[in-house]
Amino acid sequence: MIIKRALQRTIETWLFKGKVIILYGPRQVGKTTLAKEIIKKYGDSHSYIDCEIIDNKTALEDRNPERLKKFLGPGNFFILDEAQKISDIGTTLKLLVDTYPDIQIIATGSSSFDLSNKVNEPLTGRAIEFTLYPISYAELAATSSEREAKASLAHLLRFGAYPALFGKSEHEMTVLLQTLTGQYLYKDLFDYEDIRKPDLLLKLLQLLAFQVGSEVSLHEIATKLEVSTKVVSRYLDLLEKAFVIFRLTALSRNPRNEIGKKQKIYFYDLGIRNSLIQRLLPLDIRDDVGPLWENFCIVERRKKMDYAQSYANRYFWRSLSGSEIDYVEEAEGAVHGFEFKWSPSAYRRPKRFVDTYKADVTIVTRDDFESFVS
Repeated sequence: MIIKRALQRTIETWLFKGKVIILYGPRQVGKTTLAKEIIKKYGDSHSYIDCEIIDNKTALEDRNPERLKKFLGPGNFFILDEAQKISDIGTTLKLLVDTYPDIQIIATGSSSFDLSNKVNEPLTGRAIEFTLYPISYAELAATSSEREAKASLAHLLRFGAYPALFGKSEHEMTVLLQTLTGQYLYKDLFDYEDIRKPDLLLKLLQLLAFQVGSEVSLHEIATKLEVSTKVVSRYLDLLEKAFVIFRLTALSRNPRNEIGKKQKIYFYDLGIRNSLIQRLLPLDIRDDVGPLWENFCIVERRKKMDYAQSYANRYFWRSLSGSEIDYVEEAEGAVHGFEFKWSPSAYRRPKRFVDTYKADVTIVTRDDFESFVS
């Protein structure tokens, strides 16, 4: 099944507008496939350049714009795949776009901390950035019937949404997830940072996997791992930049009544999360469906909004008395709360939240989630 990526349309609206397009995303998420789909419409056989090939890397590290253009060849559309492999790639891109303003370049990278460090300063005002995530529910729904899309929920909550897993048997998906978590997940971290304790990184991820949907205490995690909170904070930052996890902070405008320093941590892909703790069992015999559903809804919402370039501040909320809201968005001066329930159940909207923020709270269940994520 060919799944058209929603981000393609957004990227295409920015082509040939004088901007280098930077495409981030984790390994194996489909960046190269997406790039080649765009080439079909705007490029030719010369357009794709793999920067992991030594000859290409060497040629693109030249600082002479005429020689750079000669290497690229004819045409005005080029994909530089895995561009972080090029030393000082930002300077190369700046030279090209300044000398040849009609050229459109898309540079891809599997690690935001590496490529962004190399392009941000040289390309100030000359670049626009996008992130490609694992397959979204909306993308599946666009290529299948409503019945088929809803049937995919169990797959997404158990095995996640990496493209290579679709159409495989459960055994094959289990093996592929083990490969992803064992090889690709940490590759950029090990390439970029001196990770002296890879076992510590795995233990940290396993702790986080068990705490999806719960407030996370850095002090508590540090105590369990027998390291400093500084080390935990550094590893969390790296994992976030490697597109493994992301964080929500607490919304707090009234410190006397609301918590303000805690955070929640979610996984970009639930298959990765489940594989880390060896929990790939069917949904009807597991006790973590609630946290899985919460993670799923929040990450799918993120995909929807990011692909549409729709921006909002994102939080969770909890009062000191224990009332809580799973997810909160703030945009254009308005606050909206969302509670995620796998199955419909009684829920009383926290009066303090509603009154303080003049906000409504929407309940999102598996029966009526489509408009929230697609």
